[in-house]
Amino acid sequence: MVEVIFIDCCFYIGRVVGVLRELEESCETTVGRLRQVVDAMAVEMHAGLASEGGSKLKMLLTFVDHLPTGSEVGTYYALDLGGTNFRVLRVQLGGRLSSILSKDVELQPIPQHLMRSTSEDLFDFIASTLKQFIEKEENGSKFSSLRTRELGFTFSFPVKQMSLCSGILLKWTKGFAIEDMVGKEVVECLRAGLTRNGLDMQVAVLVNDTVGTLALGHYHDADTVAAVIIGTGTNASYLERADAIIKCQGLLTTSGGMVVNMEWGNFWSSHLPRTPYDIDLDAESPNPNDQGFEKMISGMYLGDIVRRVILRMSQESDIFGPVSSSLLEPFILHTPFVAKMHEDDSSDLQEVARILKEKLEISEVPLKVRKLVVRICDVVTRRAARLAAAGIVGILKKIGRDGTGGISSVRGRSDIKMRRTVVAIEGALYTGYTMFREYLHEALNDILGEEIAQHVILRATEDGSGIGAALLAASHSSYSVDSVQLI
Repeated sequence: MVEVIFIDCCFYIGRVVGVLRELEESCETTVGRLRQVVDAMAVEMHAGLASEGGSKLKMLLTFVDHLPTGSEVGTYYALDLGGTNFRVLRVQLGGRLSSILSKDVELQPIPQHLMRSTSEDLFDFIASTLKQFIEKEENGSKFSSLRTRELGFTFSFPVKQMSLCSGILLKWTKGFAIEDMVGKEVVECLRAGLTRNGLDMQVAVLVNDTVGTLALGHYHDADTVAAVIIGTGTNASYLERADAIIKCQGLLTTSGGMVVNMEWGNFWSSHLPRTPYDIDLDAESPNPNDQGFEKMISGMYLGDIVRRVILRMSQESDIFGPVSSSLLEPFILHTPFVAKMHEDDSSDLQEVARILKEKLEISEVPLKVRKLVVRICDVVTRRAARLAAAGIVGILKKIGRDGTGGISSVRGRSDIKMRRTVVAIEGALYTGYTMFREYLHEALNDILGEEIAQHVILRATEDGSGIGAALLAASHSSYSVDSVQLI
């Protein structure tokens, strides 16, 4: 009897080890594979700039043709609407050495009923909150009554941008369902709300959070050429030459460049290391065959990939005990808990045990099994970070900042002089998850080589969606001539 139990135990352990090995192999990100992803990203960027619908990457024009330089002076406002809260900001700029003299922020939850009401009700509420925010400042304000207040509007919903300060809402996400606003021009809805509330404000720019992050990065460092957000979701924007935007040949900018919003979460390539867990997650998601890159690298999904691996192991053996109802529930294991388990440095992995018990109803797990869970977290996180790094290098390759001289050049040319290149990065997955950040940096070095990588700086920013929007309002002030034209 003892011998039978021992054989059964070995059999089940062998199956679990087999599942882990399959995971490790299917998540493998060799330098060769990562460079294939780099090349695919650059090619898809080129295709997305050549024609509408020519690529999984939308490569959206933002009409932002120049970025803040640090010389901006004055007081500017930002309105950040991207979820169930919105924020109002006031930023005072000193104009020297990229100095932000002061910043005031107010966070306001949006009442649930307004998320399904009318556009008029929503923007009346937003405008009245903005009005109260401004009235608080007026006693001690030095704001000139001769000059209209200017506002940057960050609106993080799907929009077809029509100009620097106009865009049509394509659809609502994140729990909003205001039907009368779909198909409407977003800034006009805001302006109407401001007018109804007696506010004289000029909406200078309409942007998304990634463009705001690029603006904030460039304000502090003129060598900033791209921005990446890696948090719950992921996206990237970068500064492109206007003459490279082939799908809009009539585009004229005085700067010769324009910020492009890549919407890179939808990137796809056969070179991406996809597992059965990714395939199942995608099939069961509300948007199958969509946002494939995002589903492999962003905080929204990493926790659920880990859960799916643990579930498979539970079905193959009894090392986690009976399969709990929690383990069967999609998205119950959030990525911050993956980070806590992955970075648990206690000798007996107490944090791993606690999270397994509280989140997945898996209790009394032996130390060896806890170590197995840490290994699963490591494999999934490492793949995500290394693919994110490949995406960043893909952008650098497209603009000739990867040491090869551009999209059609041969890798490793020694006659290319590498310029200092800064990429602004925002999002909790990068800033708050140490192992993710370290794996991303390691992969950047692996792909570029140390000689080139030393010229590429990844710089964490904070609040691009708020401060960045105010900075763009300053750099595109209505007191200067609009410099973007379509002919």
